[in-house]
Amino acid sequence: MILALEYHRSPARYLAASRLPGRFRSAAVPSLAPLRLTNREAPGLPGPGWVRLRPVLSGICGSDLSMAAGKVSPYLSPLVSMPFVPGHEVVGELLDDASDDMPAGTRVVIDPVLPCRARGTGPCPPCADGNENRCDHITSGRISSGLQTGFCADTGGGWSERLVAHRTQLHRVPESLPPMRAVLAEPLACAVRSVRRIDVPRGASIVVVGAGTVGLLTVLALRELTPAGSITVIARHAGQRRRALALGATETIDSSAALRGLRRITGGSLVRPELGPGYLLGGADIVVECTGGEGLDTALRLVRAGGTVLLSGMPAKPVDLTPAWFRELNIVGSYASRGADDFGAALDLASHDALDGFVDSVYPLTRWRDALSHALSAGRSGSVKIAFDPQNGDGAAYGDTTSTAEGTDHLEREGADG
Repeated sequence: MILALEYHRSPARYLAASRLPGRFRSAAVPSLAPLRLTNREAPGLPGPGWVRLRPVLSGICGSDLSMAAGKVSPYLSPLVSMPFVPGHEVVGELLDDASDDMPAGTRVVIDPVLPCRARGTGPCPPCADGNENRCDHITSGRISSGLQTGFCADTGGGWSERLVAHRTQLHRVPESLPPMRAVLAEPLACAVRSVRRIDVPRGASIVVVGAGTVGLLTVLALRELTPAGSITVIARHAGQRRRALALGATETIDSSAALRGLRRITGGSLVRPELGPGYLLGGADIVVECTGGEGLDTALRLVRAGGTVLLSGMPAKPVDLTPAWFRELNIVGSYASRGADDFGAALDLASHDALDGFVDSVYPLTRWRDALSHALSAGRSGSVKIAFDPQNGDGAAYGDTTSTAEGTDHLEREGADG
């Protein structure tokens, strides 16, 4: 038996969490969400090519928080199987040999997408084209429905003491990269995928809406991997704005002054309809939406005519698409990552000095309510990424939460021994 944090079907709890006012979510969602700490059977190996892993660290993603808070679109409901163990941002240790160069004991990160190769089906057209993040078979094959590890009942997830993964999902962690950095590989790979989804002309003006984990890592990917010109970040909190500048942003704007600030930067004109917020005539060449909330409405009002809006955050709210029609906008979605190339770039970016302190608090599974509450209020508290250490059974959190030397030494040993 293993200890695991399990998400189960409970419409009453889901609806109760979804109706909470925003100011109460960090305090109340952990108690209302359909999550439970349980002892369950360790997941079995679904077939050839699958191996067992021991999670060392597993991040708490914005999509995990949206799920807990009842903010996920019903569009995704057929693509999960319950009960499942969340956790798709995972750095772990192999318990089985995955390949000649990844024997048992190797430290790896997981590409959580579960495409045809993992499911044992013949390749669907997207997988045959190398776009496994667009797989059409994510409800079929030898494992149950699941758009990713962490949403599939059969694989387990990072919020537990064990999970299983297909060898094609695994990427070896460089020995020099400690777990606190390696756990950023999956969200970094998503950021890499985002900036590769669009053409970024040399000198293009870019606005990033939102400066949580997704937004900040997108700024880094834009600056390091593209010839972007100015990168303006719209952020709610001062700490987020400081981090954005350290990662390569040219300028930051408080979210309450986005329209006025960008008008000053781009020289566009601000117009105001009789009802609803204003928008720019003029604006940025490219706007990247990274909030998964109201940021899409903002993005559509900040981009120039004929410009591009890139959806990097998971959409959760309906929005007025009139600007897309009237301004002939290009709206591009970006989901997960596209395999080894994106993860290779992500592992390189993970060593960037500006990522120091990104993971500042780590919790044991037994303190999952505290962890979720912290993650839900991360921007306000100055944190970026909160993670679980599923192997820490003593109930002590570490990092900025309690700053216990024992916890830090534990992670450093894991990195050195990997």
